[in-house]
This record gives sequence, structure tokens and C-alpha cells, in this order.
Amino acid sequence: MASNGNGNAIGKANGVPAGRNGLPKIQTAKRQDGGAPTVKAQTIDELHSLQKKKSAPTTPLDGAQGAFATMTEEERHKQQLQSISASLASLTRETGPKLVRGDPARQSETPRVSHAPDHHFAPTFSASDSSLKFTHVLYNLSPAELYEQAIKYEKGSFITSSGALATLSGAKTGRSPKDKRVVRDDTTEDELWWGKGSPNIEMDEHTFLVNRERAVDYLNSLDKVFVNDQFLNWDPENRIKVRIVSARAYHSLFMHNMCIRPTPEELENFGTPDFTIYNAGQFPCNRYTHYMTSSTSIDLNLGRREMVILGTQYAGEMKKGLFGVMHYLMPMRQILSLHSGCNMGKDGDVALFFGLSGTGKTTLSTDHNRYLIGDDEHCWSDKGVSNIEGGCYAKCIDLSREKEPDIWNAIKFGTVLENVVFDEHTREVDYLDKSVTENTRAAYPIEYIPNAKIPCVGPHPKNVILLACDAFGVLPPVSKLNLAQTMYHFISGYTALVAGTEEGVKEPRATFSACFGAAFIMLHPTKYAAMLASKMEKHGATGWLVNTGWSGGSYGAGSRMKLAYTRKIIDAIHSGKLLNANYKKTEVFGLEIPTEVEGVPSDILDPINTWSNKKAYKETLLKLGGLFKSNFEVFLDYKIGKDAKLTEEIVAAGPNF
Repeated sequence: MASNGNGNAIGKANGVPAGRNGLPKIQTAKRQDGGAPTVKAQTIDELHSLQKKKSAPTTPLDGAQGAFATMTEEERHKQQLQSISASLASLTRETGPKLVRGDPARQSETPRVSHAPDHHFAPTFSASDSSLKFTHVLYNLSPAELYEQAIKYEKGSFITSSGALATLSGAKTGRSPKDKRVVRDDTTEDELWWGKGSPNIEMDEHTFLVNRERAVDYLNSLDKVFVNDQFLNWDPENRIKVRIVSARAYHSLFMHNMCIRPTPEELENFGTPDFTIYNAGQFPCNRYTHYMTSSTSIDLNLGRREMVILGTQYAGEMKKGLFGVMHYLMPMRQILSLHSGCNMGKDGDVALFFGLSGTGKTTLSTDHNRYLIGDDEHCWSDKGVSNIEGGCYAKCIDLSREKEPDIWNAIKFGTVLENVVFDEHTREVDYLDKSVTENTRAAYPIEYIPNAKIPCVGPHPKNVILLACDAFGVLPPVSKLNLAQTMYHFISGYTALVAGTEEGVKEPRATFSACFGAAFIMLHPTKYAAMLASKMEKHGATGWLVNTGWSGGSYGAGSRMKLAYTRKIIDAIHSGKLLNANYKKTEVFGLEIPTEVEGVPSDILDPINTWSNKKAYKETLLKLGGLFKSNFEVFLDYKIGKDAKLTEEIVAAGPNF
């Protein structure tokens, strides 16, 4: 018997082969099927390639369906690449880049080259070094693939403890409205709102093309670009096909979440986009170019249906840029585009919520007893309402599980967290920390909200709720509006901000944003207001003005309206009970206010009752009325229809003193 060197004999025990330390060796029955074949891999890279199921490197395709069913996968890829190359074509050189599908870092993969007709790629100028390289296209990558790209190649990208991707937007942590420009041409000259009060800063076609060339050249110089082909508007008859070309995985994932994600079959049939964004935000514009005032420029050309971004990496520019496009395109189809939240009761009653920052729009439109259609952007057509987007873009500052459980729980794998601060070791986010910016944000697909209605469409609204946080403390908690009043307050878009936290500064500051989204509208505000009133009248919707601000005095003297009372008011609007209440009219603003709302103290329904100093109340009321009148003057030069009757009716619905 042999020894193993440790004094232990190795041999047989009772005829069974012995194992270590003389124990019987375990015997296993031989598999009848011969067992699994040996993995034939010589290197780790080869083993990893076997680990991944072979498929297109983007949205997986479910069988051969759709218009391209007769095509091979190779032919379909080639057509996609030709389309993307055409999108990235240089207008100077009349050519697009030579494209390769897939990540250049994956050396083990054989690149697919688009063999387009020679005339498509033949440069009209002499060849440069850039024509010797290929631009790799990462097309409609999944969130997991985009996570890998961001963490590998984008400094400042991390996975947080909840699974969300935390990233940085660079120097710009918010929108740059003064750097947003629109091409003024023969078409837009008469259609768009220009001049005083308008958000549309003009530029000419030539300057746009200069910036477009700069953005395209930058994107073509990169080893790889990210391309998203997606939709806007859940109404299938009126949806818009958008293509987003970007340099960052963060931007691609953001738009994957915010736009509507195509099914594999829809992606096959996608074809030519209706609108294209070139996001070259890491590269500045040339400040010596005509119309440029900084190194940032966000340029919109409605004729070419293109948008160019230079000098800002803030992802919200893409979201709001497309919203501006919808504000132009949808009214042309007699569809009203709205900057609003929207939810629906279990009986199918739909409510729209309008409100500026701090008015409670997100809080009040998020209701566990109702379905969420959308939190920010909607269309109202002849069929009903539809969400424009496929996701939500929530503010994160001071976020807590207790106050906003739905948003808190939506921040998980797939969600983009912008500019947040987190613990270096645990990666837990500190939502109170404003070190990077106060404008911290989370972008997530709408299906991350448990009571989201998918698809995000609903019947015609029954209630249109305008929210105002009145820090002057003179607007009633709730008022029922007639159509003219609804138009007046919709155009005004009022809320009030507290002037600051400095000692002794207690004077609130009124702010107005036309249609509750002045930065994004393209047409004159009265056009949207007239469409809103027409649809409300046709479908029997009621307008309401709800004050979520101060009661019993202005900021510093009075107190903020209790959220519990505001919720009771909103519940009474949803249920229809408030329609049957008794009403009386206020002075100055001429608002109809109920004398009783279930669950709300009756004395607070008329704000004069809550002020101990009645003289101060009347002075403050007149002051706010004057601010409304002054703001509305900018809209008086625009006449609706052939005469000015509707304009006069709207003005008459404002403060009267």
C-alpha cells in the first residue's frame, strides 16, 4: 500500500477505491447522455463571448416581423447605418461618416461596415485624416449596456446603493434659456411668437448651419457615438419619431428613460426620423459666431427639424427642446400641447394640473387613489389626453421616503441621478446636500411609478386645476373659474416666491410664466389659451384656481396652507362635490369661492376672514391685482381671430379695480 507522504495509506477499503485519509472515494453514476460538451474556449475573451447570447447589440428583435421581414439582419443593419450616416452628413462636404456598428473596445468582435453606394460617401472636398477612420455607432443600447459605457469611460459616473446611475452634467447644472435660439425664416416669421416677453431668441439659417457643422464635425471625430431612435406622444396617430445623436452614455440613458421606448417591431419599421438632436454639448460653440453670446448655444431649426446643442451637458436641454418642438407641431394639427401633470380616477375622470415650481403640482397630481398619466408634458386631442414622454424627471432636493415614496422607490437600476452627492463607501445618496447644485434630478421610466397608466392616455379632462403658491396670502384656497377667467389665469401663469432668507426680508415676489411654461412655448400664449377654452367648452371641463400658498397674511405674518386641506379640496374637485357647493364672489379678482368644503374650515375659504388687519389685506390684494395687470400688458397687442372680442373678454376676466 502506498503512502501519501503524511503517513496515510492510499489504497482500497473493502474493494472500494480509497479517497484522502483512507476514506472511501465517492462514486458517481455515469451520465447516459454522455454529459455536457466541453467549452471550447482558449482565452477569457472567448469565454466571455460565449457567455453573451448572440443578438443585435440594441433592443432585441422578436422574430422576423414588420416591413423589413424579407431582409436579412445584415441588410437591416446596413440600412440603419446608412440612415444614421445621412443624419450625420456634413453639409459642407455633402457626406456622412463611415459607420461601424458596435463598441470599438470589443476587439474580439468583427466590425460590420456599411457598404453604402459610393456616391453616398464620396467626399466633394479632398480627403482628410477623418475620412480614414470609422465612427462606431452604439445604437439603442439597453440600460445595462449604457451603465457599462458610463462607468468605463465617463468620469463622475457611479452606481449608487439603490442601483441608480449617478452622473455629472458638467459646469451647467440647469437649463440656459438665454442661450436657446430659434431660426427665424419665412415660415416661422409669422407663426412663432417674437419680441417682448417671448422666449424665442432669433438666429438665422446660416448661423444655425455653422453651429450644426461644428456639432457634426465633433461627433464624427469621436471613436463612437450613441444613437437613440424613439417616440414622443403616446397617441399612436400623432406620435413623433425622434433621433438623438450624443457623445455620452449618460445622455443616451437619459433619453432612453424620457422618450417613449419602441418595441422591437417598431424599431424595425422606424425609418427616417421626424426630428433629430445633435448633442455635442462637450464641445463649445465659437463665441465669435454671429448671434453667439457665450460658449453655450441650443439651436432649434423647425424647417430642418433639427436641434443642435453646444457647450452644455445638462440633459434637460434635450427634454425641453423636444417639448418646444411639440408646442409647435401639435397645434398645427389642432392638438393642444400642455405643460401639466395629469391623472385619472378609477371611474375614468381625468384632471390636468398646471403649476410652476413650488406650487405642489407633482405632490397633488401623484395620488395613490388615481392613475398617473404623466407628470409634466401632455397633448389634448379630439380623442382625449396623452402623455408626450415615456418617463419622469423629478427634483431630488430634500427627497425623503416619507414625503415622496413613489419617487424614492423609482430611484433604482435604470434611473439616472444628476449631480447628487453620495457617501464614498456606501454609495448612499444624501438628498439634502446641495454641494453640486440645488437642481438635483432623477430621470426614470414612467412604469417605475406603481400606479402609472400604461399606455399613458386617457379620456377628455373633467377638471383643469391651476395651482398658485400665493405668498401674498390674498388668493382663496379654491375658486371656480369661468372660461374667460381660466384663459386669463392660464396666460398669466402666476405664483409667488419668497424673496429670500436674509434677516428682515419678508416681501414676497410675484412671478409669471405664460401658460405655466413660458420658456417652452413657441406660439403666442393667447393661441394656447383659446385652444384650451375651446376644448374645455366642447367637453364640459371646469376650471379651478387653487392657492397652495399663504393664509392669514403674507409670508412672514401668515402661515402656509395646510397640505391636508388642499388635498381635501382636490378630492372634492375630483368627486364632483365642489360643483354643487354654494358660491360667493370676491372683490377685485371677481373669483367664485365656495362657502363650504367637506373637511376644510369654512372661515379660511374667504381669505379676508383669516387676516386680523383688514386694511392690510385690501392693500395687499390691490397690490397683487396691479402686478397681474402690469404683467398682462405684454399680451394686449395680440388679437385673437378677426376681431378683438375674445381678447377683450379675457382682459375683463382679470382684476377689476
